[in-house]
Formats: sequence, structure tokens, C-alpha cells
Amino acid sequence: MSSRGEMLSWFLQPRLLDRKGQLSYSGTMASSKVLDPNCSIARSLGVLGERWTFLILREAMDGVTRFAQFRDALGIAPDVLTDRLTTLVDYGVMSRAPYQEPGSRTRYAYTLTPAGEELHVALGSLQQWGDTYLPRPAGPTVERRTRKNNRPVHVGFIDDRGREVAADDVATIRTSAYPTDPRPAKRRRVAAVSNRTRAAQPNNDQSPAGVAGDSGVH
Repeated sequence: MSSRGEMLSWFLQPRLLDRKGQLSYSGTMASSKVLDPNCSIARSLGVLGERWTFLILREAMDGVTRFAQFRDALGIAPDVLTDRLTTLVDYGVMSRAPYQEPGSRTRYAYTLTPAGEELHVALGSLQQWGDTYLPRPAGPTVERRTRKNNRPVHVGFIDDRGREVAADDVATIRTSAYPTDPRPAKRRRVAAVSNRTRAAQPNNDQSPAGVAGDSGVH
């Protein structure tokens, strides 16, 4: 496999976040976020792209569930942590359940949903990229291996037969659902108007301004 193929890829099934995205921008979700209706990557970043979010997910995958544990492990401000956890719960990446210790008030525990568990691959991809292109002198702090036989694993593209495909052999194909971008047509209309305006103006190439314009000074 090429080094590019070993470097980075996203092997996510988008159906869960796509469904959540459709709910959000149709107005049926409580969150105030408005996710991009066209691009799956932009929708995912609308939920996951804020600072701290993937670090919260990293801790959750290591078994952290309680607010104070997240706060202490990350050194994150409580109001920021509340906002990030609320977003992850709103979009079905984490679930929240109450618990109460003797003599204490009710608190909440946060655990990953199936959608959140799938982001293990995304975290692995980010770590893989960082280990390759932003390496520590002492080497990686974490390795990923198979549970059964301790084989090293890496993130890669997988085809429908379960075979790995090098990143440079993966084509990005636009489907019939790809949105039509009106901007090129707008640019053509603006260019046509500009051309008509220039054609209606007198030829001032011999004027001092015209000569200065030919001097290459802009």
C-alpha cells in the first residue's frame, strides 16, 4: 500500500450523521445549529468540528463518563465542556443518563452511542496522520492492535468485499444527488454585463490614463 494510503482515510458510514443532519436543518431538532444541507463533510464538522470535541470523544472511548472526569482530564472550562457535551447528545453521538451518589445531587453520565463508537475510526485516522506528519521524537504514545492476535492495525479505505484500497486508487464520484452550484452561472451573467459595458464605452487607449494603464503599473 502507498504511503498516502497508509496516511489517512475516513471509513465512516454516513447514514447516522446524515440522518441527524436532515433532522437539524428541517427544524425538528432542539439544537440551534443549522447544518449544511448539501455536504456530508460540512454537516459532520457542524457537529464535530469545534475545538475540544474529538478530545472529549477520545476520553469517552477510554471509559470516561462523568463531567468532572472530562473536565479534569482535559483542563477544559466547564461552560465549554457543557456546550460540547450538549451538542454531542443533541446529535446522537453520546447519550446522557442521570446517576446519584449517596448524599449528592443528581448528576449525568455521558456514554457513546453507536454513532459515537464509529468515530473511533476517525480518531484513529487523526492519530495516524499526526504520528506520520507531526511525530513525537520519542514515538507514538498509543498503538492500535487487534484484540485476538495483537496484530498492528491502521486506518484505510475498504471496498465492498472487505479489501483495502490504496488512497490514490480511490475516486470521488459525484452522484445524481450532488447539488447544482448556481455560482458559475452567476459569474457568466456578471461577465456578460461587464463585456457589454466595456463595449459601450469609448476607446480611450490614446488618453494619458490609457497610456499609464499600459505601463504595467497597477
